[in-house]
Amino acid sequence: MVVYIDLIFLANLFIDAVLLMVTAWMRKIRPVWWRLMTSAGIGAMYVVMMFVPELSFLFTFLIKLALSVIMLLVAFGFSSMQKYLRTMGAFYMINFVAAGGILGMHYFLQNTGELFNGIWYTASGGMSFELKIAFWFILCAFGGVMLFFRIVQSSKQRTERMSGFLGQVQVWIGQDHIECTGLLDTGNQLYDPLTRTPVMVMEAALWESHLPASWLRKCSEGNADQLVMELGDESFSWQDRVRLVPYRGINRNHSFMLALKPDRVEVVMNGVHFVHHRVLIGLDGGTLSAEGKYRAIIHPDVTAQEEGSADTNQKQDAHIGEHFTESG
Repeated sequence: MVVYIDLIFLANLFIDAVLLMVTAWMRKIRPVWWRLMTSAGIGAMYVVMMFVPELSFLFTFLIKLALSVIMLLVAFGFSSMQKYLRTMGAFYMINFVAAGGILGMHYFLQNTGELFNGIWYTASGGMSFELKIAFWFILCAFGGVMLFFRIVQSSKQRTERMSGFLGQVQVWIGQDHIECTGLLDTGNQLYDPLTRTPVMVMEAALWESHLPASWLRKCSEGNADQLVMELGDESFSWQDRVRLVPYRGINRNHSFMLALKPDRVEVVMNGVHFVHHRVLIGLDGGTLSAEGKYRAIIHPDVTAQEEGSADTNQKQDAHIGEHFTESG
């Protein structure tokens, strides 16, 4: 049997470097590249040592644990025991994910004959499995598993970040009210230019049972100004509450948005209850969230302090992204 030590070293150097980089990304650490590569080199050299018979005593549990401790110290240093243990936990979790993913892909691609040919029975009646995985398969599968892991983790982190800016919204007009989940967006600077009333945006589909039948279609087409001109042609109990608000969208095009004047808006966010009476509800004809996580954009003024409402210290101070801005 011919063993190419150089290929084994380079492959393990690559794998260890990727594992350490993913660990740094997961723990939000900015590693120094030469420290990371030195740590990966230590891990790769350890694998090469397994081909030296005199060093077989190194391949024990305690030595392996000590090696991982040294690798993490070299790669990321030591600031506190708590941070170090969290980094070690993330490092082992990523290793187990990578190993389990490679093994799972190997068995997933095997046929029945190959699977049973790798099973054999011992003299004592026990069962053993013979595992043969090609070198290039390990590298390709490892890259795919790490990429998939990063995509899943990124999606999870985005969801966790967004959840802090989601709140339950209730809009009251007379005895009617609409409920939905809203996203607080401090980049939303949309106001009625005449009264300086903040405008909170909601999907027009939420008001389907309260609006004339033709309005949803024209809202989705961006013809809100035509709807105001047609108010006299179709009876509508909320005609005196209708406003037309100019705005500039993300693409910087100027347009008009149909808005309603509610009696009050209630928002519950992070356990804090906000009530606002001076606000307009802009109707958007599309879908605000492709995943359906929210159906309204909460104006930052709605979560500001009002007399008898929540403390201003509870106001969120983060920018999610500019959805709508006031038309200049």
